[in-house]
Formats: sequence, structure tokens, C-alpha cells
Amino acid sequence: MTTSAEARAAVLAAAGPEAVFGPAGPDATARRAARRTYRQYAFLLHPDRAGDAVAFLRLEELYRDWSATPATAPNPVTVIGRLDAYPVGAVLAQGSVTTVYRSTGAVLKIARRPTSNRLLENERDAYRALARMTATNEWLRPYYPRLRDVGAVTGPDGQLRQVNVLTDLTDGFVTLADVRRAYPQGLDGRDWAWMYRRLLRAIAGAHLAGLVHGAVVADNVLIHPAQHGVVLAGWSLATTSGHRLAGLLKSSAYPPEALAERPVTGKADIHQLHTLMIELLDPHERAQIAYARGTLQDNPRMRPSADALLDEYDELIGRLYGRRQFRPFAVSTPAV
Repeated sequence: MTTSAEARAAVLAAAGPEAVFGPAGPDATARRAARRTYRQYAFLLHPDRAGDAVAFLRLEELYRDWSATPATAPNPVTVIGRLDAYPVGAVLAQGSVTTVYRSTGAVLKIARRPTSNRLLENERDAYRALARMTATNEWLRPYYPRLRDVGAVTGPDGQLRQVNVLTDLTDGFVTLADVRRAYPQGLDGRDWAWMYRRLLRAIAGAHLAGLVHGAVVADNVLIHPAQHGVVLAGWSLATTSGHRLAGLLKSSAYPPEALAERPVTGKADIHQLHTLMIELLDPHERAQIAYARGTLQDNPRMRPSADALLDEYDELIGRLYGRRQFRPFAVSTPAV
């Protein structure tokens, strides 16, 4: 028998709907089981009974997302793109507006709801801008997924969901959310240093392309622990500098200008990046945390640019750790 405390812990720790309700899909048995779980947890976590609305609201959100997920059917679903056809495989990740699936040599981002189709189309524009930028800055190309194709698929409600077909980045990569779970005490500053330097370059490249990412959060940063690779993914909320973001993540900390739905520049990404840095570092890494806090001014004009920070950070880690050297890193969670 599940207790209220166990239900609360499961809901608040869930990275996505499937962690609570199991794999999504049209299978009637799976849907009945998920409905039973939802009713049981809703009874245990209802504010009138438990006195805590946070877990109950999170449960509602998870079940709503689970119910709306276009997942694989008993007869395999295939996305028909402009260039090729792509079988929809296992779920890789649950994003804020999409579900990411494996396919043959690619990953498929499928809008969870028809209302999110515009964000998939927005992401396509961002990837095309990045492709134009990396055509003359090839050294930046490894920092971003690449748009291979576009398509659409019919969801369980009979409505079309837009699909973006991206380069396959599943082999050996994990997210910074996986890293945070693997290192709950926080990261050693020497490990964070290589991740940050590469991520800062990725953000500087985006700004060179005239883009504001707008969702620099742990789930959108992929790292390859063995090869020290970094990829900045999750471009569905991006915008061009001087415009408003296409949307806001409920779970993300934003600078004041984004929260006020005013036009943003790359300085919004700087604010998000360093908020993330503070969350990930071991609290004893006081020098790096102080450096990060120095970029979080409310006025975006007072924040440094990504370009300016590249040299500043190198000076900081040189003082802290001396000459740079390769430092092996491992994450004991399944690769995404």
C-alpha cells in the first residue's frame, strides 16, 4: 500500500510523466493502469487530505502530459518527412512541449499537443539560422543538433503534430539534469570548468547567429562525459535578438525582462546560464559561484556578453587550478 509520503516523493522526483505512470501509448491496459495510479495518488495528495497543494498540482500536470503524449502504437507509427520516412521508436525524453523518440539514425521531436506545433516550427527557424552561422564558423557546428528533416504525425486525438527530425545524439550523451542527479552534492569546479567553457562557446555562437536560446536549463544541455562534448539542444522557445521569447518554461528561472514578456537579447541567456551554474556547483566552490552571481544583474545592459566572459573565465580557472589538464568524468545514469 502506497503512503502519502511515498506518493509525494515519487511525484516530486519524477523527471517526466512516464516515471509515475509508465510508458505512454494507446494500449488500453496501460491506460487503465495509469488511471488507477492517478486516482490513488490524487486521493493521497489532495490538499484537503494532505494539506500540500504542490505535489497535487504536479500530479495533475504529469497525468495531463501523459494522457496527451502521442506514443508508439501496437502497429508501428512512421513519420513521413520531406526527405525520408522515420519509424517512431522508444521515448527518450519528455520536454516541456514535445516528446523525443528514437528512430533509425535520428531522433524525433513530436509536439505533445497541437497547440505546440508553432513551437516546432519556431525551432526549425532557429536551426536554420544556426546552420547559416556554422557554414562559415565550422568549429561551432558540434555544439548544436542539426535539423535533418521535418514532418508530421497524427496523434491519438486524430490531430496533426509537427515533427522535427534531428541528428542522433543518443550515443554516450546525458543531460545536465542527469549530471545533477548523479552528483547531488554538486560538481567539482574542475569538472564544471570544461562543461561551462564549451557551453559558453555554444551560447556565444547562438548570439553570433542573432539568436536568443531562451531555455538554457539542465534538460537542454547534453554532455558526453567520456569525450567532454557539449551540445546545446531545445531550441523551440528561441527568438531573434530584440524580440520576445516564443514562450516560457514553467520550471525555469528567467531574468526580469523575459518574465515581463519584453524583448530580449543574448543577455537573457547569460542570466539563465549562470543561474544554472550556481545550481550545479558544489556550494564549496565559492569563487566560481561568486563569479556567476556577478552576471545576474536585473538590468540586462549590466550583464557581460558571452564573448567577454570567455577570457574572464579562463583567467579565473587559471588562478584557481593552474594549468589545464584532462580530467576524466563519469555519470552513472542511463544515457539519453
